[in-house]
Amino acid sequence: MTISPSDPFATPDHLRSPVRRLRGRLPSAVTLWTAPGPAGLTVSSTLVVDGDPGHVLGVLDEESDLWLAIEAAGRFSVALLTSEDRQLADRFAGLMPAPGGLFAGGGWRETGYGPVPAGRATWAGCRLDAARTVGWGLLVEATIETVELGDAEPPLVHYRGRYRELA
Repeated sequence: MTISPSDPFATPDHLRSPVRRLRGRLPSAVTLWTAPGPAGLTVSSTLVVDGDPGHVLGVLDEESDLWLAIEAAGRFSVALLTSEDRQLADRFAGLMPAPGGLFAGGGWRETGYGPVPAGRATWAGCRLDAARTVGWGLLVEATIETVELGDAEPPLVHYRGRYRELA
């Protein structure tokens, strides 16, 4: 008996969407978006746009609990995740069990934009400006109202279906 190094249930490459395969070749920072409610979701399609004021763009699932909470509150937080946050990222992505709910354990700091993981020094508080359907997602546009910056830490990155770290 041999163990295959690949997933025997994975869709063969020739049947996968070329656009999805292209997206998989672009490294993406892993962030945690939360909103009052509380609700949260791991988001790797986040773009920060400099300006006065600055903006955040991201693509969410319009049927997610997070989008419903953002829509109701009109605001949300974006926290940058590090290599120490792999399990947190998986929990909020729905890839890992969350007994007691997503926010059980681990410690959270309440903000007016949604809970932020305790000890997480770098995050932004955002006000929802607009949202529209793009492809199979919902493009969310927001104004950054507050930024807290801690020491620069290597970010958690998603690339080709796996988490990576930058040294």
